[in-house]
Amino acid sequence: MSNPSAKVLIVVTNADQYEKAGYRTGLWLGELTHFYDVVTEAGLDVVVASPKGGKIPIDPESLLFSELGESMGVQGPVSKRYQDREFMRLLDDTQKLADLSASEFDAIYLTGGHGTMFDFPSSDDLATLTAAMYESGKIVSAVCHGPAGLLGVKLADGAALVQGKRVTGFSWNEEKLAKRAEVVPFSLEGELQNRGGVYEKALLPFAPHVVEDGRLVTGQNPNSAHGVAERVVAQLRAK
Repeated sequence: MSNPSAKVLIVVTNADQYEKAGYRTGLWLGELTHFYDVVTEAGLDVVVASPKGGKIPIDPESLLFSELGESMGVQGPVSKRYQDREFMRLLDDTQKLADLSASEFDAIYLTGGHGTMFDFPSSDDLATLTAAMYESGKIVSAVCHGPAGLLGVKLADGAALVQGKRVTGFSWNEEKLAKRAEVVPFSLEGELQNRGGVYEKALLPFAPHVVEDGRLVTGQNPNSAHGVAERVVAQLRAK
């Protein structure tokens, strides 16, 4: 890698429940682990932060899928990381976005989980940091519901960051299939389009799908986190 000291900021949610329904949500753990494993194996430094800082809630369903794999005799990277105390300490006391500067990082990655729909769009600190990074030539990436954090990002000319750019995120059809359409605050697919984004999605729901439009890299669903990480690493290597 031509930039061995490159550092990536990973942003996770603080929201722990669906406001309409009251049951639990949070970070979709696999969207952190899959990305983290790729970028750290490439030699990148990582900082995990959140809008409020502190301990991060994990969506229990993201663990359920991991347990299901184990019941079938498969121990995937999510399960291994969940059992890794050192790794899980990354989520015990995350840094607060307000305490960080865009100049410290070469790329930003917004993880998903439904919790992001409740705190990412309203975080001024996230919007300011993301805009500053993009306008200073850094890489902006997000996966699944993470692109909810792009909705409030405006550039210096007043245009939305996603305006005119190819972008993806959890589709409304996937939301319905996941039985969350009645409890989410908005359609991510629709809101990306409302801000001028050229929304794209895979032919089949939940199939991996990554969209790269210059320094903006987005993934459609949890199965896309690995691909997003590979694109981010490739761009950093090209710098």
